[in-house]
Amino acid sequence: MAAEKSEDLLVVKAGGSLTTEIPALCALLVASGRDLLVVPGGGRFADAVRDSGAEDTPAHWMAICAMEEMAWLWVAAGATPVEGLHDPVVGVSVLLPYRVMRQADPLPHSWDVTSDTIAAWVATARDAPLLLLKSVDGICCEGVLCESVSGEMEVSTMGTDVVDPIFLSFARASGVRWAIVNGRKPDRIRSFLEGGRPPGTYSYPHL
Repeated sequence: MAAEKSEDLLVVKAGGSLTTEIPALCALLVASGRDLLVVPGGGRFADAVRDSGAEDTPAHWMAICAMEEMAWLWVAAGATPVEGLHDPVVGVSVLLPYRVMRQADPLPHSWDVTSDTIAAWVATARDAPLLLLKSVDGICCEGVLCESVSGEMEVSTMGTDVVDPIFLSFARASGVRWAIVNGRKPDRIRSFLEGGRPPGTYSYPHL
């Protein structure tokens, strides 16, 4: 099935560390008037999977279940749940990822793959750019915020814990355009959604 496309569609990965910010973030996203597809992180639900000691395939599907649990917190805040990868997105929707990922199974079953790379895969499938909301300003290179990350810079950022170990190479190979913005700074998010370029880390060529 062909994707239902919107020229303005933006995929928004909301980090699990922003759980307490979900109501305010959802309201901010709704106020933008844009069509946004949220891919949630697993947060404390994913932490429970890590604490269980599960690895590989069992851990992979448990962690995606954790993302789905987080998605329902977004629904409670006012987002519209969508279960299909190509379902229409009107306003702020949140992806319930388990069925989509089970059907496609597109990524390695490893803790090196988290909701960051899953969101990049969703953005690629929807032919949309990706905004990652994190609890930090972006990726740092030698202690300084990187305004952009080119393919040549990936080696120097391999040790970052801002995104998962697969994200940068997957995003470059897939061609998805992306940006990381601090999800605890509403003015930066608002600026980005209005077409600005607030402080953060951007793909190269940039978003």
